[in-house]
Amino acid sequence: MKVVRPALLVSALVLAGCASSGSSSPASTSESHWYNPLSYHWSALNPFSWFGSSLTVTEQGVAGLNSNTAMSESAISAALNNDYQLRQGMRTQNGQVVDFWQALDDGKVKLVINGQHSVERIEVLDSDARSADGSKIGDAFSDKFSKAFDNCKMVAGLDVRDVECRAPGSQHIAYIYSGEWHGPTGLMPSDDTLKSWKISKIVWQR
Repeated sequence: MKVVRPALLVSALVLAGCASSGSSSPASTSESHWYNPLSYHWSALNPFSWFGSSLTVTEQGVAGLNSNTAMSESAISAALNNDYQLRQGMRTQNGQVVDFWQALDDGKVKLVINGQHSVERIEVLDSDARSADGSKIGDAFSDKFSKAFDNCKMVAGLDVRDVECRAPGSQHIAYIYSGEWHGPTGLMPSDDTLKSWKISKIVWQR
């Protein structure tokens, strides 16, 4: 094992050197684009990023992301240790066009980062991520709550049937629960219905 590990590190250094030996193009003067694949941050190809640990959502933020992080590609990438590909998008919310960033790993969206000048809300979709209390995507509503009253609210967003519940004892962490519901739009499902719903996102909110 003492022989194999140095060999792996040497190989990683060689690969990283080869990856950076090509010519670089001038940086874009604008970060306002819509899912432009050429704007991806490819630092995740660096072999040293393959050994990163899973994301943890705490009261302070997600990885290095928090309310002090500027809503720019460079700031977000640095806060995430350059471990993800980034792409920017726009959507309409409450009649206004808002920007957001997505952090991708192997082509899959792991984080959605929202805010105006600085980060205000982070939606975590990574199934390997954990919240401070150990909750993860796929956990049932009944694992943490017995009722929605005083704990949950309907989400005004892309999926109006989702329910957002504040993590017990937390000021910044919430869970988005999704599941089957055939009742009227905007009406909170019954507790009996909610008990089998699963966490689809872990949210950090400023």
